[in-house]
Amino acid sequence: MSLRLEMLQVARLAPSLLGEEASELIRDFVFSQEHPEGGFCDRDGERDLYYTSFAIDCLTALQEPLPEAGLRRFLEDRLAHLEELDFVHLCCLARSFSALSGNLESSRLDSILAAIEGYRSQEGGYNQIEEAETGSSYACFLAYGAYADHGLEVPNAEGVARCLEGLKVEGGAWANDVELPVPNVPSTAAAITICRNLRLPIPEETVPWILDSYHATGGFLPFPMAPMPDLLSTAVALHALDGLQIDFGDKQERILDFIDSLWTAAGGFHGTWDDDDLDIEYTYYGLLALGHLAL
Repeated sequence: MSLRLEMLQVARLAPSLLGEEASELIRDFVFSQEHPEGGFCDRDGERDLYYTSFAIDCLTALQEPLPEAGLRRFLEDRLAHLEELDFVHLCCLARSFSALSGNLESSRLDSILAAIEGYRSQEGGYNQIEEAETGSSYACFLAYGAYADHGLEVPNAEGVARCLEGLKVEGGAWANDVELPVPNVPSTAAAITICRNLRLPIPEETVPWILDSYHATGGFLPFPMAPMPDLLSTAVALHALDGLQIDFGDKQERILDFIDSLWTAAGGFHGTWDDDDLDIEYTYYGLLALGHLAL
């Protein structure tokens, strides 16, 4: 299943909690980040594929029509300069094209996917670095999504499974890579999503580990002993728990309070309490988290 659509099915429920006025403020914030030449901007006001992919998903979650003409112009320009894109932006290009009306010509999609395959690690996973010996949970998630969002199966799924198996750490969690084997919520959530889709076993200890990352203030910590919860970790933790059919209703009110503390009347979400800026990425994670709480 498309990982993008799987998450959007939930994020589309966020307006039921937000209400019409707040939803309009978020929509206006997202459109305020649109670049006049097409695409959407990062925190520095520069057009960026990464932030564009999140803008597309924010607008889709809010059921707002996409500015397809400008988006297509921007994506076509990036497609014409594939050699300039790193792994993350290649995956964002594939993800963004999947959101536009009409199918991308197979030969053009193949060129994006071939560039992504250049980041295969030696053990069969994916890494943000070329010719790496081992992969990362995050890179496997992005690559799997690039294929699934276009209705394709990821090549050498056994290699991806082998990579994730090597990233498991004691206690039922996953690290992002073998260089820094620290268990963390985003990597664990990414691994869970891939394991569900590939029908791979998930350790019995995984759910308790995620629940232990819940902070009394209502969010989820990114890793053990982190100083504070953050919005990304909270959103993906809820997505992982929901995917495993774990009820978190007893935590709903506090999580809502935590998310509300990160939202502003400017229409965007902060990533943490000490984050002074707003951006489209965390706004999307706010919608995803709220969608899970609306279920």
